[in-house]
Amino acid sequence: MIRWTYFPKNRRLDALSEQIVKNFELVSKEISSNSDETRDLKSNEVLEILRPRMEEIGFDVESDKSTIGRVNVPVLFGENGRVEKSFDADCYHATMRYVIEVEAGRAVANYQFLKDLFQCCVMVEVDFLAIAVKLRYRDKKDYETVCTFMDTLFASGRLSLPLKGILVIGY
Repeated sequence: MIRWTYFPKNRRLDALSEQIVKNFELVSKEISSNSDETRDLKSNEVLEILRPRMEEIGFDVESDKSTIGRVNVPVLFGENGRVEKSFDADCYHATMRYVIEVEAGRAVANYQFLKDLFQCCVMVEVDFLAIAVKLRYRDKKDYETVCTFMDTLFASGRLSLPLKGILVIGY
């Protein structure tokens, strides 16, 4: 079963986010962290299962860690407008200004979700972020942990993010 929460909670899920959730639901049995057969999938394996569906809705999807297979999103521009700094994204939809990051075991254990959030906040022309994490990882509730963090972030009002929406998906 796929679970999801959209932030800020006073906004409805946008159309592209709905399609992203639907794509996760369509492959939920293949990627479920609650299944003995699929709970140990690595993030790249989950991304590979999602690839065709994400490409169908217009995302560029990382194919491997080589220079050619990466999806770079600009952060800073230098002389003559050349990209001076960029970060890699798992999936990027340039037209809709949307980044998707798919995490597995280190999502919460190594605070990868926070790195994803930071990087997305400094990427140029990015308005939306989806972070997909396991529902459970080694008896920890990663999805709930990330959602609690986002709840706290948005409820406190002490930090303003340059994003219009953040979708947290538990798989």
